[in-house]
Amino acid sequence: MSKPIIGITGEVRVVDDARTGGARVQLNLNYAEMVARAGGVPLIITPHSDAKAVASLIDGLLIPGGLDIDAKEFGEENHPANELQHPDRFRIESEVYRALPPQTPVLGICYGCQFVNVMQGGKLEQHTPDRVGSHTHSTGETQQYVVEPDSRFAGVVGADTVLGKSYHHQAVSEVGQGLKVVATHEDGTIEALEGTTERFCILVQWHPERTPDDEATVRLFQSFIEGAAWYREQKHATVS
Repeated sequence: MSKPIIGITGEVRVVDDARTGGARVQLNLNYAEMVARAGGVPLIITPHSDAKAVASLIDGLLIPGGLDIDAKEFGEENHPANELQHPDRFRIESEVYRALPPQTPVLGICYGCQFVNVMQGGKLEQHTPDRVGSHTHSTGETQQYVVEPDSRFAGVVGADTVLGKSYHHQAVSEVGQGLKVVATHEDGTIEALEGTTERFCILVQWHPERTPDDEATVRLFQSFIEGAAWYREQKHATVS
């Protein structure tokens, strides 16, 4: 069986450059590198992709980090500190996510964690420094997170705590339908969610792709790709 195809949504950036027509789609290569190292084939999704075609093609969806989701998506006004995600990225992500067959594995990282939570009807804490009194979650410092012992995530990482580099000023506040909290920071910030069905759906608020040699990181990406490979086999078995 061939390697699983992992769709990764690209960041849309407006630039003052006539050569590129004023906008670029870009992706930090460490996301693609981790997918490839774990045995997957990374495929960048652009705003001009056909969402239904992409959803049927890919064997897993990785939603990487990014800017802030417009708070109107969860019924609130934007915080002054928000730097909004380009609407074309949010649009294509929403279309692809909604078009995914229900067993398609999903891995969300930072913005990706927030995105899936919002798509599932949840809400976000728009500026964690207002609550914790510092910018500790947005500096890139290594933090420790406590893992729920009976969770799927605990089985994936093989530990009751994990370390991660944190670069976010927002976090999950109200958990969306079909999700549950599986890791937290000592200050109460929600740092990981997982789905409550058999589908592989793990959402982390930190950036595991920036700690590529960490054991928990390696296990996370390997489990995601293993889930995508299984799903690919099931699809092909059904077709044949």
